[in-house]
Amino acid sequence: MDAFGAVVLGGLTAIGGGTIRDMAIGATPVFWMNDSTYLWVILATCITTIIAIRNQRNIPNWLLSISDAIGLAVFVGIGFEKAMQYQNLYTVATIIGVITGCGGGIVRDSLTGEIPSIFKREIYATSCFIGGIVYASSLKLGLTNATSFFLCVSCTLIARLISMNYSLSLPTVHMIEFSPTKSEKKDGIYNGYHEKV
Repeated sequence: MDAFGAVVLGGLTAIGGGTIRDMAIGATPVFWMNDSTYLWVILATCITTIIAIRNQRNIPNWLLSISDAIGLAVFVGIGFEKAMQYQNLYTVATIIGVITGCGGGIVRDSLTGEIPSIFKREIYATSCFIGGIVYASSLKLGLTNATSFFLCVSCTLIARLISMNYSLSLPTVHMIEFSPTKSEKKDGIYNGYHEKV
């Protein structure tokens, strides 16, 4: 991938989750259309990263993973907070927080042909849900929004780092494919189906 492609991909990753969030809650025009500062910060970050990679090709994987975890945690908090500005449902705000945190990664992985992280065994989206639940619980307990935001980001980050450090994962779901019976084959009414177990 050339430098231009890297910048485009990095930009889509950065604004993907927030764009989906704003469209879902009706906050239009979306955030980066109202303030171009976001785009300039993304561009500067991408260029800086490209230069760093060219000068030091062996960037530790742990550094990238921690950076991703921090971004994930912050985006969850921002998503929850903005959702609460448009409606007062904690459940919806938690889901919007998860979408904000994971949306950009889904866009990135889909464009590069990778399996999105939320569909892998690693605890990724689950960390976002934990953060959202902590945010909602903190508000219900009467804590300030700033304190609730901090606790949300902290718990999301801690959950993600622990899962990475100890290689924690959720149970897998196996797919069983059933074959059509002779009568179904004869009648031509079987289209194939799967059952989750």
